[in-house]
Amino acid sequence: MNIELICDLERKAYQLRCEIIKMIYRARSGHPGGSLSIAEIMTVLYFHVLRLDPKNPNWLERDRFILSKGHACPAWYACLAMRGFFDMEVLNHLRKIDSPLQGHPDMRKTRGVDMTTGSLGHGLSIGAGMAQASKLDNKDYYVFVLLGDGEVNEGIVWEAAMYAKKYEIDNLIAILDYNRLQLDGCTDVVMPLEPLVAKWESFGWNVLEIDGHNIRQILDAIQEIKNHKGEPSIIIAHTVKGKGVSFMENDPDWHGKPPDDDQYQQAMKELKERAYGNDSHS
Repeated sequence: MNIELICDLERKAYQLRCEIIKMIYRARSGHPGGSLSIAEIMTVLYFHVLRLDPKNPNWLERDRFILSKGHACPAWYACLAMRGFFDMEVLNHLRKIDSPLQGHPDMRKTRGVDMTTGSLGHGLSIGAGMAQASKLDNKDYYVFVLLGDGEVNEGIVWEAAMYAKKYEIDNLIAILDYNRLQLDGCTDVVMPLEPLVAKWESFGWNVLEIDGHNIRQILDAIQEIKNHKGEPSIIIAHTVKGKGVSFMENDPDWHGKPPDDDQYQQAMKELKERAYGNDSHS
């Protein structure tokens, strides 16, 4: 695999993290932990995998993406801006009244957002419908759905899993952000998920398990899934909540609060070193 591509995507993931922290700090509100944990996944999708046209966001042949864990939208908004769907300056207006960047993504307000989300559990059902529509319309686009691990406590997720298997919706690719933390604490305590791989396999899904911060593994998993036909697939991506900011990592307190002034400075110092190297003033 192209080493330059991997290195470029790794840098972009940390540039994405910089934008996430800046947005949440300026808004004085938001969800840093689960936004930071998906940075590599979002970077691979938006800068290498997804078939998109920022100049034509409603292009019928495009791949679709659904952020089912909608509270992590700062990561999505930053990707969309960095890809050119709207100006980077718009990122300064996260969660402001009348802003296109609300606290949960709204397809009526935000250019490049395929589906409004925020009520947890619904994304996989919507994605299954979109992916089935692709087949019925003789299109060849893929539908990617990014789920949170706390989110899969919702029963509707498993209804969608059964549906997708029944209709062999093999252009549906789910990715589970398995950082093992949710709003109220550890997933193992709130509602244990294990044996998670066996559960998805028992529903008839093709399951891959990866390090969700390893660019090469993300790329390889998506390519392997695209070669797998006849059943839906899920990537269980093991991640770290708050990844990239030392004091946020693996701490459920950072599920949904902004950094203060000193914490912001420390976070940006850590992230810029990875994002820009010696040119850390970018």
